Parts: sequence; C-alpha cells; structure tokens
Amino acid sequence: EQNNPLYIKNFNTSHPDLKYHYIAHTSIDVIEERVSNGPKSLDAYLGLLYAMEDLAVYGYITNTRVKIIAVVSVTDGIIRDADMKALFRKIHSAYVANVCNPFYNVDSQKPITSKSFTKAIESIGMSARTLEI
Repeated sequence: EQNNPLYIKNFNTSHPDLKYHYIAHTSIDVIEERVSNGPKSLDAYLGLLYAMEDLAVYGYITNTRVKIIAVVSVTDGIIRDADMKALFRKIHSAYVANVCNPFYNVDSQKPITSKSFTKAIESIGMSARTLEI
C-alpha cells in the first residue's frame, strides 16, 4: 500500500500535469480518512471527495484497496452520481483487464505503461466527455 499513483491521464490542457499529481496525493489522504473513519460500505463509489477551484474530485476504492480518482471540471455542466459510477466501473474494468495480463507485475508499484490500458482509458475519457461530465 504505497499509495503512489499508478496512472495519471490529463484530458484537460488548461491545467498542468503537476496539479493532477498534487490532487491525486491529497485525494488518497481523503479516501484513507473516509475509509478508516466511516461505516463499512459495500459500495466502492465514494462520491465527491472535495472541490478545488473549478474542479470536482471523485473517488472509488476497489475491494483490493486500489484507489481510483477522477477529476472533472465543474464548468462543463452538471455531474450526476450515476454517470460517475458508470465511469468508475469502466475504469475499474480496464484496470482489472490490465492486472489479468500475465506480464503485468501487480506488486511492482510502478506506473502502468500498458498501451492497451492507455487506449482503454483514452476511450473512456472521450466517451465521458459526451456524457456532460
């Protein structure tokens, strides 16, 4: 449980990548606090973690304690929980497909560099833009 980001993808060119690294690390702290202090829930979706400037940060935690964070611009429109849950399920499925690759070492804690994972995330990101999130 190193809590190091395994993958960061920026779909918004108006914010620098470094900002997303900062958001990822602060979000991990928020997730850890919610999971340790809150009631045990079967729902992996954690909802809105916090808002920062024009960004909303959402969280999801898998049963293996992999934390998935999505940062969306609040200026793009209304963000529905149902859309965010669907987005997280797609990202989780892409992660599971990556982990099931026999050449991927789950224990390495190194960033994910798989081209198929990147392609899946890019596809998910592009489809999410059409959902007004």
